Amino acid sequence: MTDLKPIVNPLFLREEELRQGIELLFYAYRDFTAEPDAMLALLGLGRAHHRVIYFVGRHPGITVTELLKILRITKQSLSRVLGDLVGKGYVIQKQGTRDRRQRLLELTEQGKELERDLSENQRRRIARAYRQAGAEAVEGFRLVLAGIMEPEQAPASAAGGKAERRR
Repeated sequence: MTDLKPIVNPLFLREEELRQGIELLFYAYRDFTAEPDAMLALLGLGRAHHRVIYFVGRHPGITVTELLKILRITKQSLSRVLGDLVGKGYVIQKQGTRDRRQRLLELTEQGKELERDLSENQRRRIARAYRQAGAEAVEGFRLVLAGIMEPEQAPASAAGGKAERRR
């Protein structure tokens, strides 16, 4: 793994520091997803299923359209993943109250349990890293991640607020 070298002056980032940041993101993502990936594999599911379970759990009643915007995948891909999750009893689809064409998504009790199991290790990892880094670094980390995202695609939470949805 890349050695962690302190950056002398963050205003003048050199190629090596940028490459180190890229590598650290790859390594962190690998370790962040390893346990959930193994759990999902036992169920015949993958990362796409995990993302749907996570965001439906985080936003109960989310519409399919809103989920497509978050995940930035095709309707066909989402349809396949949702079909799996509905078929296995993790997600339910309800008809919208104002617009009957809308499909509102929620986790079942089984889905909520799976989401908790999948996220537990990730929550521990994030909590440990935040404790080790300290409050100022946590805010810096949030700003760095928000800065990596395309501004028009970033959730409201990237700006420090909570995302709001309309139905």
